[in-house]
Amino acid sequence: MLDIRQLHYFVAVAEDEHVGRAAERLHISQSPLSRQIAQLEEKLGLVLFERAQQRIRLTRDGRVFLAEARAFLTHASRLESLARRLGSGDEGGLCIGYLEYAMHSGVLPNALRQLRETRPAVHIALYNQQSAAQLEGLRQRSLDIALVCEPPEPDDPELDAAQVLNDPMLLVLPATHALAHATHFTPEDLAAQDWIGVMHKESVLRHDTFIAACARAGFTPTIKMEATEPLAALGLVAAGLGVTTIQQSLRHQAPDGVVLHELPWFSYRTPLWAAWHRVNLRPLVESFRKTLLDVSSARAAATEALEAALASAA
Repeated sequence: MLDIRQLHYFVAVAEDEHVGRAAERLHISQSPLSRQIAQLEEKLGLVLFERAQQRIRLTRDGRVFLAEARAFLTHASRLESLARRLGSGDEGGLCIGYLEYAMHSGVLPNALRQLRETRPAVHIALYNQQSAAQLEGLRQRSLDIALVCEPPEPDDPELDAAQVLNDPMLLVLPATHALAHATHFTPEDLAAQDWIGVMHKESVLRHDTFIAACARAGFTPTIKMEATEPLAALGLVAAGLGVTTIQQSLRHQAPDGVVLHELPWFSYRTPLWAAWHRVNLRPLVESFRKTLLDVSSARAAATEALEAALASAA
């Protein structure tokens, strides 16, 4: 195995064609430098220098070796610089798992935009997976960050998580509905509607949680149709086929032909969690984790301010 230090010594001697001057430039004594060059030649089985009494010159083989040694040392320097940038989080790659909700709600795009502004060289790989697959990806270290609907258990020895979104629900009605412009809704109003349910691909549990929340609010939804994700349900409402609820952060995705109403008395919310492995977080992963949490905090503060303004206006 080549010794990089010996290569540096060889290049210095080759450039100066004088061991004494090279030793002075390298801040070492002349005798140790001569020994290092001799050891390099012995290791290579190659005569690199023609030695005269006053100076030394490269052999033909030495000139060829010098060109390659310079290229090798340049690449080693670049590799060292890359390692420093990777260590500081300025470069490298991130593998991020996500649910469609994380994308549609803006949580993931906003965090990625902030990351790109500060670290444009980072490579991002996105994987749309269900929560269970994402958590397994964290355990296997094939994912750096996961955006899931349910966090790992609090006592999980490998994984940790923090909530980044907890969305209240909005009532969605067709624009032609008799209650489209109502200012107040009662449980009886909602019980009388044909509902479009959202049977999440994630789990039946979320659907059951929604039904339980409706029961606590005082009504049982009559579900006539089911969609597999919220944006499909919005399209069905726009067609006049029923009513539904969507997360507040998806309101900007609402198509023409629907109206949205807040339901302050309806307690059901849709959570989103960021999860990560507890061990050996790379600086880049830690930086993006903090970005996600900062985006979440800013979003929560803006939502609270808006709700306070609406309550004051009312």
